[in-house]
Amino acid sequence: MSAAATPAAAAGSSWFQRFLLPGFAFKAVVIGGGYATGRELAEFFLPSGPWGGLAAMLLAMLLWSIICATTFAFARAIGAFDYRSFFEGLLGRAWILFEVGYVLLVTLVLAVFGAAAGEIGTSIFGWPPLAGTAFLAASIALFVTFGNASVEGLFKYVSFLLYGVYALFMVFALSSFGDEIAARFAIPAPSDGWILGGLTYTGYNVIGAVVILPVIRHLTSQRDAVTAGLIAGPLAMAPAILFFVAMIAFYPGIMGETLPSDFMLRQLEMPLFHLLFQFMIFAALLESGAGSVHAINERVDAARRVRGGAPLGKRARAGIAAALLIGCMFLADRFGLVALIASGYRALSWVFLAVYVLPLLTMGLFRLLRGRAVVENQELQPAVEGNAQ
Repeated sequence: MSAAATPAAAAGSSWFQRFLLPGFAFKAVVIGGGYATGRELAEFFLPSGPWGGLAAMLLAMLLWSIICATTFAFARAIGAFDYRSFFEGLLGRAWILFEVGYVLLVTLVLAVFGAAAGEIGTSIFGWPPLAGTAFLAASIALFVTFGNASVEGLFKYVSFLLYGVYALFMVFALSSFGDEIAARFAIPAPSDGWILGGLTYTGYNVIGAVVILPVIRHLTSQRDAVTAGLIAGPLAMAPAILFFVAMIAFYPGIMGETLPSDFMLRQLEMPLFHLLFQFMIFAALLESGAGSVHAINERVDAARRVRGGAPLGKRARAGIAAALLIGCMFLADRFGLVALIASGYRALSWVFLAVYVLPLLTMGLFRLLRGRAVVENQELQPAVEGNAQ
């Protein structure tokens, strides 16, 4: 698909699809098991203390915005709406380096999601951990079976639920232990390592920008691409900042909790809201898992079309999802949530900084700026032709 074809294809896109959907989709991919449960925040940000942790989060948010804006603009310029096409355009024959890293990350991420779902099922219903994991896997497979429309609807409605629940949580947290939050922010604490924490968190999460490339087909111009990318960072990080601030009430002890969210909800002593929050976490796991698996389905679908094959059908989409998810369930059952996050994410973070972020912000940005006039002329051409008629 060419960049010139994109404006015509996206002509009927709504304001929501152009500016908010990419950010909601990016948030959906990055929020995952560790973010939603607070485990990633404890792992990457709390070691730098209250203020250092906030600084690391703001750094990650800024980098997310820059990388998302550049990614969306570059993808649209070369007409790449799946991650394989994107990296073929960015890295040439070296695109396989990203593919290997991404498959490893998806395996790890889905395992983390499965472990988190197992913990939630055990915490609320007393289920064995594998039961909660299996329920999440079946839900993910169901949504990805029906393709783009199903996954985009999931991103939209879960986002409304998620932002609403996090806002309520912040209100309840401030009213219940706001004094403790203020007291701990007032106590001097070491902020060492905040830059490294922000960079590491950026590295393994920012690939969400290429995972959600199917949704940027709604963008009508390069200005849309840059605007949507800049908005994506704050949309993705805002709930984490609210949650982090609430966690500070129990700093530093909360760093040792497997599910910081569950620990804090017990302190609130609000059983109904506890259930609502756990439901929201499950929904966040669902949208993150669906986004990651859907990206693989879209990559396979694009490869089939290039070779002249038929589009990927529902059975094939469900089969790919099932194969991925079943393997990850056993991995989740074998290892715990904390171990998966601590040991796997850090290494992959540096891999993606090397094969994605660095090439994008050097070669990709140079090519994008050099070809800007060509892209703008392509965008103007349909309008000129319409006026001529």
